[in-house]
Amino acid sequence: MSILLITFANHMKGMTPYTINVGGRLMDLSEPKVMGILNATPDSFYAGSRRQTEDEIAARADQIAAEGGDIIDVGAYSTRPGAARVTAAEEMERMRTALKAVRAAQPDAVVSVDTFRPEVARMAVEEYGAAIINDVSGGNVDGAFGCEEMKEDAYKEYSCADVPPMFSEAARLGVPYILMSSRPNVDSIMQDFALKVRLLRGIGQKDIILDPGFGFGKTVYENYAVLARLGRLREMGLPVLVGASRKSMISRLLGTDADGSLVGTVVVNTIVMAMGGASILRVHDVKECAEAVKTVKETMRHV
Repeated sequence: MSILLITFANHMKGMTPYTINVGGRLMDLSEPKVMGILNATPDSFYAGSRRQTEDEIAARADQIAAEGGDIIDVGAYSTRPGAARVTAAEEMERMRTALKAVRAAQPDAVVSVDTFRPEVARMAVEEYGAAIINDVSGGNVDGAFGCEEMKEDAYKEYSCADVPPMFSEAARLGVPYILMSSRPNVDSIMQDFALKVRLLRGIGQKDIILDPGFGFGKTVYENYAVLARLGRLREMGLPVLVGASRKSMISRLLGTDADGSLVGTVVVNTIVMAMGGASILRVHDVKECAEAVKTVKETMRHV
């Protein structure tokens, strides 16, 4: 047996035996789940992910389900560097249009909502039954995402007397919360998580999923250094989400663009399964990711 297969086996078997409550149903995260991206935006970094009309959104929801997606992640605010700021009212309108179309097409789908605004998350959960909040800001109320314009106080250390509004909203709504970090290396990411997980637990948040934030606040080199040490996040005892799909950490390394990054994305997600045991893979290309997961799982049955 090769060293690579032994590594695969150890990491896959070492995945956190964890379930999350999604709309009253338990989702088992002991094996990787595929989260399909649905961007109801005109300017997300990967043009192939953009959907704006109700028909386009419904067709994308159907595609994610048909190709093996376990979760549909709906976003209405582009977080790519340099993207135009969108008002809360505009994001709310886009999100309502998207969620209405998704629910019509896939009424039983597990839907996560990609937003940093508590009021948008509240609407999505209460009006459309969104089951997960995916907050790329890590609770930062000004919507800082780890890019050049991020303020220094975005890394402030919150206390029980200064709880980020999104933390309070997620706990009140009782839905799983995806906590992302824009810190540049594994040690600082884990410090960031430790502080915020303790705060979330203190206000009653039950289900927490950790996202190391590939592409946010990290150079290409730093992204791959985090990838290589991803397994350390299992020390936190919580499930991990990885969202590296078609990002610049792949396209810059390969000398291509988002359109040319599919193969690199599949390779990164396979490495993630081997090195980190991620519980959720957030991707644009659901079919290819689902096939990678199935292939790895079948291989591990024989190790």
